[in-house]
Amino acid sequence: MLGQVATRGLKQGPPPPSSGRPFLAHFTDVAASAGLSLPTTYGGVAHKEYILEADGCGCAFIDYDNDGWMDIFVLSGTRLEGAPLHTSNRLYKNNRNGTFTDVTEKAGLTATGWAMGVCVGDYNNDGYEDLFCTGYGQNRLYRNNGDGTFTDVTERAGLALPANPPTWSTGCAFVDYDRDGNLDLFVSTYVQFDLKTAPKPENDVNCNWKGIQVNCGPRGLEPSFPGTHVLYRNNGDGTFTNVTARAKIAGPARAFGLTVVAADFNEDGWQDIFVACDSTPSLLYMNNHDGTFREEGLFRGIALSDDGAEQAGMGIGVGDYNLDGHLDLFKTNFSDDSSDLYRNDGHANFEDVTRASRIGYESRYTSWGAGIVDLDNDGYPDVFLVTGSVYPELEKTLPQYPNKSPRLLFRNLGDGTFDEIGQSAGPGVTAAHSSRGCAFGDFDNDGDLDILIVNLNEPPSLLRNDIRGHPHWIKIKLIGTKSNRSAIGARVIAHYAGKSNVQTLASQSSYLSANDPRLHFGLGSARQVDFDIFWPSGQAEQLKGVAADQLITVQEGRGIVATTPFRAG
Repeated sequence: MLGQVATRGLKQGPPPPSSGRPFLAHFTDVAASAGLSLPTTYGGVAHKEYILEADGCGCAFIDYDNDGWMDIFVLSGTRLEGAPLHTSNRLYKNNRNGTFTDVTEKAGLTATGWAMGVCVGDYNNDGYEDLFCTGYGQNRLYRNNGDGTFTDVTERAGLALPANPPTWSTGCAFVDYDRDGNLDLFVSTYVQFDLKTAPKPENDVNCNWKGIQVNCGPRGLEPSFPGTHVLYRNNGDGTFTNVTARAKIAGPARAFGLTVVAADFNEDGWQDIFVACDSTPSLLYMNNHDGTFREEGLFRGIALSDDGAEQAGMGIGVGDYNLDGHLDLFKTNFSDDSSDLYRNDGHANFEDVTRASRIGYESRYTSWGAGIVDLDNDGYPDVFLVTGSVYPELEKTLPQYPNKSPRLLFRNLGDGTFDEIGQSAGPGVTAAHSSRGCAFGDFDNDGDLDILIVNLNEPPSLLRNDIRGHPHWIKIKLIGTKSNRSAIGARVIAHYAGKSNVQTLASQSSYLSANDPRLHFGLGSARQVDFDIFWPSGQAEQLKGVAADQLITVQEGRGIVATTPFRAG
């Protein structure tokens, strides 16, 4: 990514023919009318001196006040010359009528700087979702006080970073890796980088892409050292202990880390950790059940491209595209290299099926946030991703590499292949922006998935999904009984109409972002569903014959404790 590393060309020829089947979802950007008007400031607009200005940041759906409606948290960066007015992360409260109110100042979330990633989880098990934000120079843990405010408890929690040299943290994941009921914290690191010594493009002949001087990517920085990723164990008293060495996270597995997804990929009841990495092999840490991990990305087929090349991995979608009950992965990459779809055999052995799925022909744009999500409720998870260049000055010379580019949506045809959807998905998909993070959630509680998107130096997009017709759906909200109240790491298999669709509750995915924690399953024509729930504690339970078109709340060991019908979308 970000220059200075060779990428593959097109994986295969022209796009596949359309199936001719109408796509039922339709997206409209309602951000302006919803009150999301402040831009996400991130570096220069027409020119970027440093890679720090180019990577951008994530966003989150979070019900911070527990009223049953998804609120919105959008990260922001700054500029080299200093923060413009109103530049900070923003928290927007859902007014339950399609609009939001900016409550950032009241909530105590006005910190400025180069924010990168966000993960959401209840680290202190008090019933309110907390926020952890990564960034350049300092990370921040915000404790939700339950009264609409947050407190920065980074230092007292033992998570503060030294000022010199500055640390560049990117991805993060709350994960109960030792199954003690307390959410631990994994943080990926990008590159050792200091603005005081970093080379500028005009001073370094190595900082170029296709012969044009651009900001230096991670391999273009000298000296360039991949980050050391960090694992913090939750002590259960509001503090964390760095257990990186003890857990065998440190060592040879150093890489330019970005997005993190924690999930039980081999279905042994323990949480594993996948890190999408830029210009170095991606990492898959398998849980040894004894507080340690072993890194096996290369062995399990997910570290490199299918032709053995290092890639510029940025974002991660996680889901079950082929409905076999196993968690698959979708990884986004740099332009001139298609994104990758990996099929999981259930034992965390991954096969690159990008060509076979007919996604591989699309490689025009640099791609970021993504999801394996059912956007039209037909029962088959689709693939959605956002795009945008890291070199805004490039299009003046090479117009085929525009700074702003459209979103991409691949409709699942139900046979292991996809069909790219364009105009029929609505103007929210075809609109061009330089986007980074995106999150999936139902902000208007109408039974379909909407999409929140970060656009650099523009206001965010909020794509409202209006599904035509009445395909069925169901949502499931999970609550841990006494520990891990967020149920982060739970794996849920929905059985409907002969299909088995698995999802996991992750605190981060896409690109440095966090989705609506209510797991959403499209059901097509099915009117009821059975569930297998695998809790992060190791416990399992089943639900039979659950009616469609409602939100069910399930508490560990108690089954369904509440049902909420939503209005039709």
